[in-house]
Amino acid sequence: MSFEKVREFFKSKNLEDRIVLFDDSTATVKLAAEKLNVKESQIAKTLAFKDEKENQALLIVALGDRKIDNRKFKETFKQKAKMLSREELLELVGHEAGGVCPFVVKDSAKIYLDESLHEEEVIYPAAGSVNSTVRLSLEELEGLLEDYQWIDVTKK
Repeated sequence: MSFEKVREFFKSKNLEDRIVLFDDSTATVKLAAEKLNVKESQIAKTLAFKDEKENQALLIVALGDRKIDNRKFKETFKQKAKMLSREELLELVGHEAGGVCPFVVKDSAKIYLDESLHEEEVIYPAAGSVNSTVRLSLEELEGLLEDYQWIDVTKK
C-alpha cells in the first residue's frame, strides 16, 4: 500500500508525526480543507499528467484553489494536458487516485512545483492514501524532494 511506504519515508526523515490520518476520505481539496479546517489554497494537490513523448508521469504540485492553465501547460511541456487514468497512476506513479503525492513515486515520474505554492506558509499534500495528509512548510517540501523543477502552469 502506498500510504505505508509514504509513512516509512516520513519516519526515516523524523517527520512521521506530521502525517494526519482520517477515518474517511479527504480525496478532494474541499474535503481535505474541511477536515483540516484550513483554506482550500493550503491543500497542495498533486496533479498527474501523461508525458506523451516519454510515456511517463508529470506530477505537478499546486495550491488547491488553482486550475491548470492549458496555454501555460502547452508552452511549458510542448503538449496538451492529458491527465493519467487510474490504471496509469498506479503503473507510472505508484499511488492511487485521491492519494497522489510527490513522495515515494516511481523513478520515471517527474516532479514539478507550481509557483502558486509560494503563496502559503503551510501546505497539506496527500500522504499516499485517500484519507491522509501531511503538514509541511514549502521549505520542508523542497527538502524532502530529491529532484524537482519550479514551473508556472496554473491560474485562479
